[in-house]
Amino acid sequence: MNLSFMILSIILVWIMVPGIAVFYSGFVPQRDVNRILFNSFLMFGIAGLLWVAVGFSAAFEGNILGIIGNFQHLFLSGLDLSSTYGTTGLPTSVYLLFQMMFAILTPALFLGAVASRARIRFIVLFVICWSLLIYYPLAHIVWSTSGFLAKLGVLDFAGGTVIHIDAGITAMILAITLRKPYQYNNEAAKGNSMWILFGTVLLWIGWYGFNAGSALKLNMQAINAFFTTTVAACSALVTWIVLENIYKSQVTVSGICTGSICGLVGITPGTGYVTVFGSFIIGIISAIASFYFMNYLKYKLHLNDYLDIFGCHGVSGIVGSIAVGLFATKSVNSNVITNGLLYGGGFKQLGLQLLGVIFTIIFVSILATIIVTVLKKLFRGNIGVTHTIK
Repeated sequence: MNLSFMILSIILVWIMVPGIAVFYSGFVPQRDVNRILFNSFLMFGIAGLLWVAVGFSAAFEGNILGIIGNFQHLFLSGLDLSSTYGTTGLPTSVYLLFQMMFAILTPALFLGAVASRARIRFIVLFVICWSLLIYYPLAHIVWSTSGFLAKLGVLDFAGGTVIHIDAGITAMILAITLRKPYQYNNEAAKGNSMWILFGTVLLWIGWYGFNAGSALKLNMQAINAFFTTTVAACSALVTWIVLENIYKSQVTVSGICTGSICGLVGITPGTGYVTVFGSFIIGIISAIASFYFMNYLKYKLHLNDYLDIFGCHGVSGIVGSIAVGLFATKSVNSNVITNGLLYGGGFKQLGLQLLGVIFTIIFVSILATIIVTVLKKLFRGNIGVTHTIK
């Protein structure tokens, strides 16, 4: 039963990659649609093969200073894929494939920030460097039992720091370094509502594998994650409608879909640690924070991220990760050592969550900036698209 559940979860997370491509394609100008579709699906080849070649070993095998694993199992050499992996209770092959889907999805999340602004060669090299220097170390730090944030007690059930804050910050760095400051021309205003809605449906369905699957077995944590994922998305969706109606005097398909995605992002780090009521509140505050950033603060900062990847994944990921320190409770998951602030645990877990968020922001910002700077020099600043994709 557990193996069947995990295989289904792997397939559901796989669906999220074309889901994010379809979702983004509904927002971009028509000239950029094929580029979005191509770049997203390309990640199966680039990030997928890299994970098999070196990623799994670097993230989850061995330990160097609590920051990175080892590189002793290139192309999985020396690994017994049929043996049980650690304390997961799963065959190594199944756990590897589940984590592989995360490694593929995360770069697909942030590539919308460049849309048609970068050559394929730049994107390939950036994703390789980003995976080696940012994603694999961060996955080890937060998810490996020997990672230093994991040892401190930072909680991230399904990827608030490793995936959403990571992707959001990376998208912001790409937007700042590769695009001119926002000029209020709203270039993505004419979108395709059907693509946006269909992409949202694929993502929402896939998110059940993403969140519930992170329990690694069909148990009460998985069932709780299924419930909290649903409730947070629903409460964020309704919150976004209310906010649009109050501040814009209209409601939109893109808004209702974006709101639900913000709720899904916000609940991800705590989905297996919080109650259904906690997920209801997390969905609301995630939507409020992201709405404020996307509709006000982004323009003040002149951030040219017209797909709002940071506004959605970055902001809601930060809110959701911090909220674990408020709403996590042992009554939901016995792996919670210290209850959140609102469940009588004091400020300890909240402080740990803040530490995890701050570390992730600084770590990703510095290394992503370095990668972009080096690659721009390698390409001598000529990284723009020179051909179209059909």
